[in-house]
Amino acid sequence: MSRTSPHRHLDTPELSRRGLLKTAGGLTAALAVGGSATVLTGSTADAAPATFTHPGMLHNAGDINRAKVRVAAGNDPWLSGWRRLTANGRSQSTWTPRATATIIRGGDGQNYPQLYNDIHAAYQNALRWHVGGTRDNADCAVRILNAWSSTLTTITGNADRFLAAGLYGWQFANAAELMRGYAGFDLGRFQNMMRNVFYPLNNQFLTQHNGACITNYWANWDLCNVASVLAIGILCDDGAKYDQAVNYFKNGAGNGAIRKAVPFLHPDNLAQWQESGRDQGHTVMGMGQMGAICEMAWNQGEDLYGYDGNRFMRAAQYVAKYNLGETVPFTKYTWGTGVNCDYREHTVISDASRGQVRPVWAMLDSHYRRRRNLSVPYLQRIAQSVYPEGGGGDYGSTSGGYDQLGFGTLMYAK
Repeated sequence: MSRTSPHRHLDTPELSRRGLLKTAGGLTAALAVGGSATVLTGSTADAAPATFTHPGMLHNAGDINRAKVRVAAGNDPWLSGWRRLTANGRSQSTWTPRATATIIRGGDGQNYPQLYNDIHAAYQNALRWHVGGTRDNADCAVRILNAWSSTLTTITGNADRFLAAGLYGWQFANAAELMRGYAGFDLGRFQNMMRNVFYPLNNQFLTQHNGACITNYWANWDLCNVASVLAIGILCDDGAKYDQAVNYFKNGAGNGAIRKAVPFLHPDNLAQWQESGRDQGHTVMGMGQMGAICEMAWNQGEDLYGYDGNRFMRAAQYVAKYNLGETVPFTKYTWGTGVNCDYREHTVISDASRGQVRPVWAMLDSHYRRRRNLSVPYLQRIAQSVYPEGGGGDYGSTSGGYDQLGFGTLMYAK
């Protein structure tokens, strides 16, 4: 087994994304040159942008315009991604929301599937509006968003309520961001729902971890809540929340902080993911959660993708390589569980759910290989293996199939 240091820092200088944007004359100019210019500094910016960019979460104006132009021209792979979107039942403008005052995840009376189904319907209809220009889809997305913001007051259940607040928080905010400024969308009321229903649970989990030992919860629990805080910060132009999320990613106490989520660096540009000894379904889920954080921050001028010597890239390569059927090194991973930090260990990588398909890879391959022109052969291969990416409803009926918004082929191909 490899015994590489869990906290060794690479000497690779980091890309200051905000410095790049300033040098290139802002977001539009940076997009126009494909993000290929670089400004190397000793560290990334820590503060929220003085002015938030909108749309500026998973998709910026350049992403949307590229998909719109390429689909209209009938070019692949965008057209194949578009057909995957339009074939999904949640992207139909006839979708009827099922908003309710209380969402329960974990314990008795669970009803959270109606929330994630409606979120994915709102997101998919919003994409169809932006790429295809169909007003019926835009109106449908707004109906869903307005229905929930006028109805939802509580997210509850057992500890899984924190997963619901995290996962569905960042996803819902992304759907709303795409409809920002559309006639009839009550953005202010939606922002209030995100601040008052989702954020308190996100913050409670990140600061208290449900009263458990700090290492008890897997990386994904932290990551989905960090993603939600980040997305709410962007949606609400709230610099304090944005900074809270970025700072947790860099230096947080729990397993979602980058050096804890990626505890061991290995040779050959690989790095071990925290949940690798658990199973591959949750490991690949982590690629989607951390990827969403990095992409949203990137569109606001913060390079978390490249933070700490491309640490996340190395983990993504590691996870992709193993799930393509190849071998990877593994360092024994130990942690404490429960309230008293009872000792646990993983001594081998888990092959449970190995090769499970989730729509997380196109975005990562696009960033590292296309934007940054880095060699990521395993990311490239695994992205091609799931082409074209679908979204919620295309990967099974259980909640795991809705942990990512998907459609990366349509929105990130270059």
